[in-house]
Amino acid sequence: MGLDSRPLSTLHEKASYEVADFEVPTGREEEWRFTPLRRLRGLHNGTAEADGKVIVEVEAAPEAAVETVGRDDARLGRAYEPADRVSAQAWASFSQATVVTVPKEAVASAPTVLRLRGEDASAAAYGHTTVILEPFAQATVVLVHRGSATYADNVEFVVGDGAALSVISLQDWADDAVHVSHQHARLGRDARFTSHNVTLGGDLVRVSPTVSYGAPGGDATLYGVYFADGGQHLEHRLLVDHTVPNCRSRVDYRGALQDEGAHAVWIGDVIIRAEAEGTDTYELNRNLVLTDGTRVDSVPNLEILTGEVVGAGHASASGRLDDEHLFYLQARGIPFDQARRMVVRGFLGQLIERIEVDEVREKVREAIEAELDR
Repeated sequence: MGLDSRPLSTLHEKASYEVADFEVPTGREEEWRFTPLRRLRGLHNGTAEADGKVIVEVEAAPEAAVETVGRDDARLGRAYEPADRVSAQAWASFSQATVVTVPKEAVASAPTVLRLRGEDASAAAYGHTTVILEPFAQATVVLVHRGSATYADNVEFVVGDGAALSVISLQDWADDAVHVSHQHARLGRDARFTSHNVTLGGDLVRVSPTVSYGAPGGDATLYGVYFADGGQHLEHRLLVDHTVPNCRSRVDYRGALQDEGAHAVWIGDVIIRAEAEGTDTYELNRNLVLTDGTRVDSVPNLEILTGEVVGAGHASASGRLDDEHLFYLQARGIPFDQARRMVVRGFLGQLIERIEVDEVREKVREAIEAELDR
């Protein structure tokens, strides 16, 4: 299990499996400057008591094999290179991992659902999940996070040549939960990867999806929906690393915020390396501010090291409800509260509708309605 020896971009300067290779964050570092470290309960500096527990329950598709394995399983770490101290600490601290495998050319007839439930937020828990799609397989995997926890984990997605994986990750924690998650996808030749990150619950949730390409033809689409209430800190930090020619990526994250102290952070890093000619990429983040007292930080970064690209761009926008939209609806007899709901539904609904699993899609809709009821 060796690290790639190629030079790393300035957007991804260090990768190591050793906790000691990463300095304890102070909050002044670029990758930590938006995160309230005091609310991480020691996940970032090693002071957290590591006797917490998050229970994993799996409902597997008939075609998928699910195993609980030890740290020494050779399949762990195939798509994974820690890039910060919390990720490295999670790698060093988990005792058992969940491995989901879909065999070559199999088409899963149902989603594989992993339900992760925390029962106590007073002590830290660490986890690791690896999802492997062998060549030309197709599958959908759902990760559901609920309960109270102080939790750091790494999730790997190894998508083989010609395979297609869709992932839905729902962060619906209790109000006292802290979750720092790194999600790593490694795509083979002509592989397709789609992810939906939906973050609604928790006191502090920081999710870092990354995508890397092992051969030409890879196609990654990353969607995200989040709704931050008063006092919540919801952070999403993405890295799409184009290292080989003729690959594609699309990113579309949308969030809504309401009430005092709600804070949403979105960082979108895309690297197109010198050898990645023919890259086609675009990333977008939009935020809808519903009340005073909220804060949004949205930072798209695009680093291009070759002039031979099909397309490369990014956009970011944050703003209040459009008065003209509300006036238009109210002028037709729709009360203000209902008009407000309609605008938010339309804004987030475009991405919610893309969730392929009916049960999850309906639960997300219900959760958004509950947020608006507040």
